[in-house]
Amino acid sequence: MFRIDVQNLSWVQGGLACEDYCAHGHVTAWIGQEVFADDCTVSSTALYLLKSLTEDHIIYEGQQMLPCCGHTMIARENGRLDTVDISGCDNGIDWSVLHEDDTVRLITCTGCETVLPLQEYKKTVFAFADKIEAFYQRSTKKAPLSDEFEQKGYTAFWNEWHRRRRG
Repeated sequence: MFRIDVQNLSWVQGGLACEDYCAHGHVTAWIGQEVFADDCTVSSTALYLLKSLTEDHIIYEGQQMLPCCGHTMIARENGRLDTVDISGCDNGIDWSVLHEDDTVRLITCTGCETVLPLQEYKKTVFAFADKIEAFYQRSTKKAPLSDEFEQKGYTAFWNEWHRRRRG
C-alpha cells in the first residue's frame, strides 16, 4: 500500500505569498505498514514523485522524497528549460522507488518493502501533484523574478512538472 497526502498548505511564514515560489505543508506518507510524516517543501515532493514514475530513486542519493527545503531551482543546460535540479538541505524523509516491469518496489529507511502496480502508484502520485498544483493556481499570482537564473529555474520546474504529469 502507498498513500500520500498533505495538510496545512502554505507559503513561508512571515513572507509574502507572491514572493515564495515553493509550497510548503505537512505531508503524511503511508508505505506498507509504516507511516512517515513531516513538514516539507511539497512542491519539490510532488516533482520528485512525478520523476519517480519513470526513474528509479535510491534512498539517500540526491534529494529526499520529503525534503525539508528546496530553495534553489537550477535549470539544466539542455536548451529546452524542461528539466530542473532542486537544491536544499540534508534534512528530510526518504525511501527508494525501484521499477520492476509493471510494478514499483518502495523500500523505506527501515528496510521494509512494499510492491504495488505501477498504475496504482501513478494514480496516487498524480492525485498528490494535482493537489499541489491546485494550491498554486488559487494562490496569489507570483511576482516576476528579476534574476534570470532564478527565472530559468522556475520555468524549468513547471515545464518538467507538466511534461511528467502528461506522461
